[in-house]
Amino acid sequence: MHKHIKLTLIFLTGVFQFAIAQEEEKDDIGTETVTVTKAYTPTINDAFKIKTIPNLNDSIVLQKKKINYSIFSVPVASTFTPAKGKASAVKKTPPPVLYNSYASAGVGNPANLMGKFYTSRTIDRESGYTLGLEHNSSRGDIDGVALDNIYSNSKLDASYTKRDSDFDWGVDVGAQHQLYNWYGIPDATFTEEEVDGIDERQNYYMAEASGHINVEDSYFENAKLEYRRFWDAVKSGENRAVFKTGFSFPVADENFRVKAKVDYVSGSFKNSSLNNPTNTPEINYSNLQVGINPSLALLNEDFSLNLGVNLVYGLDSENSDSNFYIYPAVTASYRLLDDMAIVYGGVEGDLMQNSYYGFVEDNPYVSPTLDIVPTDKKYDAYVGLKGQILPNLSYNVKVSYTTEDRKALYKLNAINDSRTDEKGYYYGNSFEVFYDDVKTIGAFGELNVDVNRNFSLGVNVEYFNYNTETDNPAWNLPDLKGSLFMDYQIGEKWYAGANLFYVGERDDVATIASASGIPAEFFATRVVLDGYFDANFHVGYRWNDQLSFFVKMANIANNNYQRFSNYPVQGLQVMGGLTYKFDL
Repeated sequence: MHKHIKLTLIFLTGVFQFAIAQEEEKDDIGTETVTVTKAYTPTINDAFKIKTIPNLNDSIVLQKKKINYSIFSVPVASTFTPAKGKASAVKKTPPPVLYNSYASAGVGNPANLMGKFYTSRTIDRESGYTLGLEHNSSRGDIDGVALDNIYSNSKLDASYTKRDSDFDWGVDVGAQHQLYNWYGIPDATFTEEEVDGIDERQNYYMAEASGHINVEDSYFENAKLEYRRFWDAVKSGENRAVFKTGFSFPVADENFRVKAKVDYVSGSFKNSSLNNPTNTPEINYSNLQVGINPSLALLNEDFSLNLGVNLVYGLDSENSDSNFYIYPAVTASYRLLDDMAIVYGGVEGDLMQNSYYGFVEDNPYVSPTLDIVPTDKKYDAYVGLKGQILPNLSYNVKVSYTTEDRKALYKLNAINDSRTDEKGYYYGNSFEVFYDDVKTIGAFGELNVDVNRNFSLGVNVEYFNYNTETDNPAWNLPDLKGSLFMDYQIGEKWYAGANLFYVGERDDVATIASASGIPAEFFATRVVLDGYFDANFHVGYRWNDQLSFFVKMANIANNNYQRFSNYPVQGLQVMGGLTYKFDL
């Protein structure tokens, strides 16, 4: 009985607790709505195999036998000695042997001679001097030329330089002698007796000296003073002195620079213009220029701009005339594509000092009867593009427009048989300087190729279009010029090179003077000079570091073209010689 009562109580207690638990769960869980947006896609993992070792009950399975090892040491006498390691050295190219002096000599046809000597010596670590001598001459006759046509050019240059920690200075001296002949008489114009009576020889002499100083880390940058005396065999003489200096001042991150110049030239010709029926009066000239050029340079990584102006005062003492000139001096460049394309341009002008010496350097057949005045280059405006297309291929193209007043042009002198000057330059065989106002449109293109370190090639072309104030042609100026050059190092011993150039047609005029002395009344005949092509070639062999041999050929086409009217040049010229380097 008691047993049944105990079981009944236990059952009621359990039911009561279960009921309470259900009530608490009902209160805590609550209700939620679950929305399924993706169907359930179960995945099945790979089963992992249980690694077990099977039991082998085969009676023939071999059993491993345990082996015990022992070492029996025996000493061994060794005489081996390992060699010490040595790092492999880089094979160096021996530096070239440099000598402070050399001498060169050559001889060829037609009776051409060449000689050169140069030496550069150091006195101490800060100073040294150089000395150079050069001579070129020819005694050969040109086919079809009646007058003597020999020439000679000898020059001496010497310099001394001194260097210090903050500046350097030096002096230079030079002398020159040139011999030329006015051999360009017109064909079939004079009798044999008249030709035999012509004294066509002219000698030019020059002596010059200059001094300069360059200073570092200073507002004052440099200064240079030059003096030159030039004269000839017919009592013509000229003096020229030029002084130039420069200053630089930092302005913020830019640079402000000032250049100054004083240029004075004076001279006289004992002979009068060949337009005059008599050899009077003599010609005197004296021109002074004082100029100052301030500029501001603006630079960054890809762009450079130079803003400046050129102020010049010009004085003609002989004619008591003076003028003040203002010229632009602006240049700029911009790097478009690194080194592949750089555009550049500018507008510049200057009062260009002309001189007897400068005219002779351009044309040694001028007469000693020149009128010397400066050229007013009002402006030269240009724009161009240059760069490197490939590491070994560079180019440069440019177009320009230039306006010049009193531009010096060479024109044949009139035949004036009424003159009896000391020298025979009045037979239409010399040139005068004719001044004209000229506007020029120009185009230039250049291409340079370094095929490899031993072979280089370059070509350039220039085109000009002239417009003169007098409506005359731009006398003796070509409208087209071009040149090609190449150098080739053939191995260690041989080398060669060539230079080819072309000059287009030029215009001149042949006149006969009249008693009036007025050029407009002279009988005139226009002369057109054909364009010409010239080719030159040289080859050399280096015997050793000191001695080498060479052969040069000029005018390979053997064309007696005329560089100036009535002046044919020598035909094919071949010259051989040697060069020897040494230490003094």
